[in-house]
Amino acid sequence: MSNPTWLTQEAYDRLKAELDQLIKVERAAIAKKIQEAREEGDLKENGGYHAAKEQQGTIEARIARLNQILANSVVGESPETGDTVTQGMVIKLELNGRETEFLLGSAEMAENTDMTVYSPDSPLGNAIMGAKIGETVEYTAPTGKKISAKILAVKHFEG
Repeated sequence: MSNPTWLTQEAYDRLKAELDQLIKVERAAIAKKIQEAREEGDLKENGGYHAAKEQQGTIEARIARLNQILANSVVGESPETGDTVTQGMVIKLELNGRETEFLLGSAEMAENTDMTVYSPDSPLGNAIMGAKIGETVEYTAPTGKKISAKILAVKHFEG
């Protein structure tokens, strides 16, 4: 991860609470389900066992993702409105002749909003990071197509 994940204190606390719940409650509950299913006998045809193991994998993956986000996060208020694109800002730009607005940051920041989020590590995020209002930047999309984006506005994220 080239840029740390920027989180508000509220988002950090929400993710930390989810992580604690997964570790302290969900992990133990799924282990109990697996043990109970194991005691039923033949594991090859035991649907409950396989479902519990799949659920365990999902829980462990989420725990790993939350650990990564929290370990690589910067907690604080979003940057003040300025004229430069930075993480944690709402960006308005013209992309392929159409105006679009999104949050430049992590999906976890905007979990309780309907705002579109782009990662600073995405091709678009990388291209616009540090650009100023009025600048046009070009980047290569994953499809190989060259795309230009003109920065129209940047503002404080109110999430």
